[in-house]
Amino acid sequence: MKQYGAEFLGTFWLVLGGCGSAVLAAAFPGLGIGFVGVALAFGLTVLTMAYAIGHISGCHLNPAVSIGLWAGGRFPANKLLPYIIAQVLGAIVAGGVLYVIASGQAGFDVSKGFASNGFGAHSPGGYSMLSALVIEIVLTMFFLIVILGATDKRAPAGFAPLPIGLALTLIHLISIPVTNTSVNPARSTGVALYVGDWATSQLWLFWLAPIIGALLGALAYRLIAGEKE
Repeated sequence: MKQYGAEFLGTFWLVLGGCGSAVLAAAFPGLGIGFVGVALAFGLTVLTMAYAIGHISGCHLNPAVSIGLWAGGRFPANKLLPYIIAQVLGAIVAGGVLYVIASGQAGFDVSKGFASNGFGAHSPGGYSMLSALVIEIVLTMFFLIVILGATDKRAPAGFAPLPIGLALTLIHLISIPVTNTSVNPARSTGVALYVGDWATSQLWLFWLAPIIGALLGALAYRLIAGEKE
């Protein structure tokens, strides 16, 4: 239960920090942090939580990461479902807290997006469903390669949170204009439920693509790693 609690709190922090920066600070008049600031916020949530709870739960914070680590031989199958439930619940609660905060501003309109992921008319740059599918698969694949490589027993000990957090920052720098960046089904679910409508109808892609990408990343790393853990 301590591990599940850590995943709940860690995913809460990721959604509050990452999506909160997008909703509250990205476009603040004159001082907004923009895409770069949001990308850094997501990276920093993972970096800080990896040091805070990595020794408790492994700091997955992401159903796709948990599935990828299982496929990579690093995580037991019997913990997959409880981890995913804890992550999704943490994301939903964080979305609720963010909603309460954001709705305190006059003129707040959740239908404008609330940091939800989307494609087509709901992509920040108007990118197609195919574009969204490809970028989410490819970026999640490389995220898993970084995670598996950074946490390999042959890698320098104690430094894994740095490349993992920086990788998530880079992923956001690449893909915010395309999908608002998911690579994390829990993160997508945590805000989409408050938007409803188009956000929930497009949510399937932000579960499917990251999971496919995670499985491909685990397979790729097992092929290049050269030896069993």
